Amino acid sequence: MNLKNIVNRHLIDALGKLNLTVESFDLSSPKNPKFGDLSTNVALILAKQIGKNPMEIAKDIEKAILIDNSIISEVNVTPPGFINFRIGPIYYQSVVQQIIDKDNYFYSGDIGKGKTANVEFVSANPTGPLSVGHGRQAVLGDTIASILQWHNYDVTREYYYNDGGKQMRILGKSIEARYFQELGQSEKWSDDYYQGEYIKDIAKDIVNEFGEKVKVGDEIFRKVAEERIFSDIRKTLKHIGITHDVFSNEKNFIKPAQIDEIINGLHKKDLIYKEDGATWYKTTSLGKEQDRVLIKSTGEPAYRLPDIVYHCDKFERKYDLLIDIFGADHIDSYPDVVSALKALEYDTSNLRVLIHQFVTLTKSGEKVKMSTRKAEFVTLDELINLVGKDVVRYFFLMRGMNTHLNFDLELAQDQSEKNPVFYLQYAHARICNIIHHGDQQGVTFNKNYDPSLLSHDVEIELMKQLNHFPEIMATVLESLEPRSIANYLQTLAASFHKFYTECHVITEDVLLSQARIALISATKSILAEGLYILGISAPQRM
Repeated sequence: MNLKNIVNRHLIDALGKLNLTVESFDLSSPKNPKFGDLSTNVALILAKQIGKNPMEIAKDIEKAILIDNSIISEVNVTPPGFINFRIGPIYYQSVVQQIIDKDNYFYSGDIGKGKTANVEFVSANPTGPLSVGHGRQAVLGDTIASILQWHNYDVTREYYYNDGGKQMRILGKSIEARYFQELGQSEKWSDDYYQGEYIKDIAKDIVNEFGEKVKVGDEIFRKVAEERIFSDIRKTLKHIGITHDVFSNEKNFIKPAQIDEIINGLHKKDLIYKEDGATWYKTTSLGKEQDRVLIKSTGEPAYRLPDIVYHCDKFERKYDLLIDIFGADHIDSYPDVVSALKALEYDTSNLRVLIHQFVTLTKSGEKVKMSTRKAEFVTLDELINLVGKDVVRYFFLMRGMNTHLNFDLELAQDQSEKNPVFYLQYAHARICNIIHHGDQQGVTFNKNYDPSLLSHDVEIELMKQLNHFPEIMATVLESLEPRSIANYLQTLAASFHKFYTECHVITEDVLLSQARIALISATKSILAEGLYILGISAPQRM
């Protein structure tokens, strides 16, 4: 039973009795819980429509609402015209059994049934190990894909990369220089070259495999580097629990026929012109401050063009929902891609572009520098090895993606309940321990338990938190913001820990013990479900 739908139905029925109609109104938890569990502003909206005092309207509606003792136990009105509903304990007590029965209201959604979604994330070029910054996008993308899967979307996780272009040429030159240094030969070094031990390691591998046979300018330097680095990237992603379904290479989207089709399509819209040997996209006619180069004077496509072709390809694959996840460095470029898609008459209403801010890693109060070129960075693998997969994933998710993330290594390494990850996992493990203790005492779950015995204030509060889970999942489907799940789990764990300190589960009162075992079993299920969506383990003991 969806609580808001039930209360909403009672409201609509009351309005019908009074011959009142309204297009929409808000029904949510009041800021002050002493007023009730849900509150609506419908009287305030009606007051503007019919020119009547909102308090009078609210009191009329209050009288017309049929009190349903199994759900609504009390209705009251507060200034300037809010109608508040207090939900009876019978409803919250029923929530426990719904969770234990794995009622669809708690364990899945119908919105995505029969629909497909594509989530593109990470998409780092194979020029070096994944950094902490890449890690945030990886975890965000994987968790958003899991949120969609929870709602029954058929999800494709996709990785788009370029193993050609300027940066890959620089990578090849970097390996080449280190190769000849390994052979004891002098080789001119550029400050533009990639540095770090991984460059030296690849150069050593080439020496071990090919000896002195490789010549200056040989393609083998770039090829080996690409294969080695991309293999390591995939291992790192697996290390943090991520597997992509599709890997798309930019090279497949810069073929002459594909390029010509896009350029011609934009040209027909009078959005293409040539100047100084380059082909330009006339974005100034679409509200931008300057036009963008699509094909350089050298004939090489600028990076926006393959991105446009790639997105056309994704639209042609007929997904119901397309999601792109980019770092803040893409905030200026992605609107050009979207505008081109619209100009080419693609319906972009099913495209969601999510931008996340960067990560600052702190150690002993000092910022840890991160630069892929200079190799002054902590790799994602090193971070996982230092604090563990679960901690890394949670820390990347516990702040909104639009917020700059300060990753506190001291807190991440803390293995007490001060660490928010362990706080959640302790709650799950503690419940497992209580259930195990009950089994040893001969007090186990009984499907015929009496839910009315769950009447203590902290029990009611815990059941209220359990009831919020489907609402949270509906919210994150709209916002695609995993932080909401992380915040909810913290609140749920806090409610459980408070219950644990005030109510003994295993007592001499067998009937009460069985009811409380049912309650903590439901709590365990929701904790495990939320942690699973976030890609975090739910240990049975710690």
